[in-house]
Amino acid sequence: MSYARIRRQGWRVSASMGALIAVLAAGQALAQPAGEDSPIANPGQAAVVPPKPSTMEEKIAALEARIAELQDAIVDLKVQSSAGVRDVRAQVAAAPTVTLANGRPSFATADGRFSASFRGVMQLDSALYNQDTPGPLTADFRRGAGAGDTAHARDLSSGAHFRRGRIGLEGKLFTDFDYNILLEFGGAGVEDPARLYELWLQYSGFKPFRFKIGAFIPNQGLEDSISTNGMTQLERPAPSDTTRTLAGADSRISAQLMANGDRWFASTAVTGARVSNLTGSGSGPAQSFDEQLSVVGRLAGTPMKGQDWLVHVGVNGSKVLRVADSAGPDAPVAGPRYTVQFRERPELRVDGTRLIDTGAIEAESAYTGGVEFAAQRKNFFVQGEYWKFGIERRNSTLSDPKFSGWYVEGSWILTGEPRRYNVTTATFDPPQIANPFSPKDHTWGALELAFRYSDTDLNYNVGAPGTATPADGVRGGDMDIWTIGANWYLNNAIRFMLHFQNVDVNRLSPNPTTFQTPLGAQVGQKYQVVSLRSQFAF
Repeated sequence: MSYARIRRQGWRVSASMGALIAVLAAGQALAQPAGEDSPIANPGQAAVVPPKPSTMEEKIAALEARIAELQDAIVDLKVQSSAGVRDVRAQVAAAPTVTLANGRPSFATADGRFSASFRGVMQLDSALYNQDTPGPLTADFRRGAGAGDTAHARDLSSGAHFRRGRIGLEGKLFTDFDYNILLEFGGAGVEDPARLYELWLQYSGFKPFRFKIGAFIPNQGLEDSISTNGMTQLERPAPSDTTRTLAGADSRISAQLMANGDRWFASTAVTGARVSNLTGSGSGPAQSFDEQLSVVGRLAGTPMKGQDWLVHVGVNGSKVLRVADSAGPDAPVAGPRYTVQFRERPELRVDGTRLIDTGAIEAESAYTGGVEFAAQRKNFFVQGEYWKFGIERRNSTLSDPKFSGWYVEGSWILTGEPRRYNVTTATFDPPQIANPFSPKDHTWGALELAFRYSDTDLNYNVGAPGTATPADGVRGGDMDIWTIGANWYLNNAIRFMLHFQNVDVNRLSPNPTTFQTPLGAQVGQKYQVVSLRSQFAF
C-alpha cells in the first residue's frame, strides 16, 4: 500500500471521529434537564418537548454501533499502514545505489549482484628533447631502429600529445561475473583513431580461482601488472616493455586462469594476436596468415611480511609455441614467412621513434624468462626485475640469439602515504591520498620522489666496430636510461609528473647500405629529455 492511500484513509477516519464527537455532544445536550440556562426554560420561547426515552436509547445504541465500526476501521487501518510501510521500506532497500567515488559514476543493485561503473583516463604528455644539433646524414650517423626513421632519430620531436585517452565501462553481472569494455584514443608519438583496448569477461565464482577471456593484458611480471594510472614513471621500463610484447602486452586476445591468497599469486594464460595495432606489438609482422600462439605464466608472493613492511619475490615467463605466418602457403620459398622481432622506444612516447631493434628474424619459436624482487617499508619501496629472452631460429645452422634486460626503481612519498600492495595482482598500487588538495583547508595532496635505471641489451655477437655484422650476429643495440622525477598527487584522481631522463644508446650499424653509414659505424646517441604528464583517471 502506498503512503498516499494510507493518508487518505487516515483523513476519512479523522473526519468520522469528528462527526462522532459532534453527535455525542448533541446527544449530551438533548439529555440535559431543562434549567434556568436551558432554552426550554426561557420565557417567551415555545416549549420544546424532549425526545422520548425510547428514541434516545435507539440513538445511543446507534452511536455505540458506529463507534464499534470506527474502532474496527482503525484496527484495519493500522494493519494496512504497517503493511504499507513494510512495502515501502522493502522498495527503498531494493532500489539501485548510485555513487560518485573519486569522480567515477557507479550504479549497483542493492543486493550487489549487478553493477556498472564508467571509466575515464586522460594522460597528456609534453616533452623537451635536448640533442646535439643534427648534421648531414653523410657525417651524422645517429639512426633510429629502421630505415624509415634514420633521419628522424637525429631530431626527436619536442611537443605534446595524449599518451592515453580512454573511456569505458566495467562492472559485475550475476555476482560472480566481472566485465570490462574500454576504448583507447591515445597513442605513441601521435594520437590514434578510436580502437578497442580491452574487452573481457571474468568468472570469479570458484575461489580462489578466476578465469578471464577476451582482449586484455595477461599478467606477466611485476611492472607489467600495475595499472598505467599508478606507475611511478611515465612508461614501463624498456626491458619490461620489450619482453611483454612477445606474447602479452595491451589488447592481447587471451584466456587466463589466476588464483591468489593473502601471500601468493599465480597465473597462466594462452595468448594469440593483439586485437589491433599489430605494427607496434614488437613481435611478429603486422599481418599474418596464421596467428601467433603463446603461453604466459607468473608465480609471485610475499614470503616475508610485517605490519608496515614486506618483501616480494616472483618468476615469470612466456613461450611462443607457433610463430605467426606472415605470408601463408603461397609465399615465396626464399622470402621471410615466420619472423620474430624485439624492438623498443625510450621510456617516453612524445616522440615514438624506436632506437633499438633486432630486426625481423626467421624463427621457430621465442621465449622470455624473468625474476622479480621488491621490498617496501612504510612510505619507501624499491623493486627490480631481470630477464633473459631469445629466439630459436628456423631451419638454420646459425646459433640462436640471446638477449637480456633489467631495471631497478623505487619511490619515497614525502607526505607519508605508502603504496598499497595488491594481493590480487601481486603488484604495488598508487597511494591513498590522506590530505587531498584544498588550499582553503591548507592541504596539498601527496608528493612522491621517484627514480629508475634500466638497461636493455639487444646485441648478440655484434663483432668489432668498423666491420661487417657476423653471420649469426644481431646488432639490435644497447639502451641505458636514468630517470629521476617528482609525482604530485592532488587527490586520488589527479596527478602531475615532472621527470628528467638521460638516454644512452650504443649500437653499431647493422646494415650500412640501408642505414647509409660506413661499415659498422656507431649509430647510437646520448640525449636528455624533460617531460611533464598531466593526468586524471577515474
